Amino acid sequence: MSLLLNRSVFGNTANAGNVLSKEDAYQLLNDWVKNERLQLHMRQVAYLMKCWAAEKEGLNEADQWRWEMAGLLHDADWDQWPGLHCKKIIEELEARNIDAEIIRAIVSHGPNHFGVEPETKMDKMLYAFDELSGLTHAYSLMRPEGYSGMELKGIKKRFKEKGFAANVNREEIMDAMNRIDVELETIMQFIIERQGEAEL
Repeated sequence: MSLLLNRSVFGNTANAGNVLSKEDAYQLLNDWVKNERLQLHMRQVAYLMKCWAAEKEGLNEADQWRWEMAGLLHDADWDQWPGLHCKKIIEELEARNIDAEIIRAIVSHGPNHFGVEPETKMDKMLYAFDELSGLTHAYSLMRPEGYSGMELKGIKKRFKEKGFAANVNREEIMDAMNRIDVELETIMQFIIERQGEAEL
């Protein structure tokens, strides 16, 4: 039971496979998120989720969109309703009869914050990409060439510098890595290669 959300069930399993169209998902993003930096973060995480689903999980296009949609909307209520973060977007997606797995991935992307543990691979990868994506983007902003030519050793160095992108929780990143049983360097390299593409 999540103490914050006062519930342990999210969505209805009868809605399996129900998704928003890309048009509707991006409309929701644009309506709810006015902060351009936050929008960019959400689009970047969405792209990472889509790429991982396709390249590492071998999922079809429909399932790739499920992963992408979870990434796209995971912070949808943070901009205008930070005190209701996760609660409001979950209720919105439940009202639209969206796939329960997508809703659960969103509510479990910060287990220390929302009290819901990531269980599925979708849950765990969203948790893994969220903070590390932010760190990588912060590093790109301090490089004149951005993502172009970014190397793994550079982001590893910044990861160890606690004062760099200090709002990025390194402990949560390592917790996420332990849950997915993938090396930190592997995820870092994947983000370096894919995240720049999300900005194109």
